[in-house]
Amino acid sequence: MASARISLTKAKPEDGCVWITGASSGIGRALALTLARDGWRVAVTARSGDKLARLEEEAEGLPGQIISFPGDITDAAAMKALLRMIETRVAPLAVLVANAGVYLPQDGLAGNEDEWRTTINVNLMGTVNVVLPAIEVMKARRKGQIAIVSSSAGYAGLPTSAAYGATKAGLINMAEALKFDLDRAGIAIQVICPGFVDTPATAGNPFPMPDIITVDRAAEEIATGLQRPDQFEIYFPRGFVTQLKLLRLLPYGLYFRLVAKATGWSKKPL
Repeated sequence: MASARISLTKAKPEDGCVWITGASSGIGRALALTLARDGWRVAVTARSGDKLARLEEEAEGLPGQIISFPGDITDAAAMKALLRMIETRVAPLAVLVANAGVYLPQDGLAGNEDEWRTTINVNLMGTVNVVLPAIEVMKARRKGQIAIVSSSAGYAGLPTSAAYGATKAGLINMAEALKFDLDRAGIAIQVICPGFVDTPATAGNPFPMPDIITVDRAAEEIATGLQRPDQFEIYFPRGFVTQLKLLRLLPYGLYFRLVAKATGWSKKPL
């Protein structure tokens, strides 16, 4: 492969389809509807076939289309086969949004080993299981876009997010490392780092969630970010996430004191 960098171009509906994982609820579901309104053919994956079927029905009459492909992203072989099915039944893959993930809060003094393992298998290896097949088909065409949904929790350690934050930090690092090679092949890669989004996963958080936004706004932010493939990082709401990034630059002693106070952890009883 030539070493010269190929310019990254924005994917368009006529280039093929979008594949969104974790699309049965939350951000993935809202993004699928947003992109279908923009005229995209959207292949959606999640374990719940019933929820995906209802999503298909909701998209009827939109300029684009939503087509469901139920599956478990922790099954690598199944994801390879599913992508082949998408390309046969829908269109060549133009954009992958690797969104599927779980948030299983962990008490630092009473961690659950099974929940740690599930978090790693879904958030980290599940993403690998869809990103690698996507790269395989895109590199042959020398074009495509891959967006990996991480989280602002991946920037720094936060209470209850020991397992979740570790996987999200790993996804940021993964995307950074892949970019060096994918740029050369004409494949745009982006990392998406939302702040707090109002989903079932965040409903039980036992601490304040500043600047929490709706899933519809999150979907709009992502759709807008996908229009700029040279922009590596898509993050929102910008004010809150920027503050979190700046916090990470502080000395550890000050960082831990500020976060413990802001979240109420400094007064949390044992």
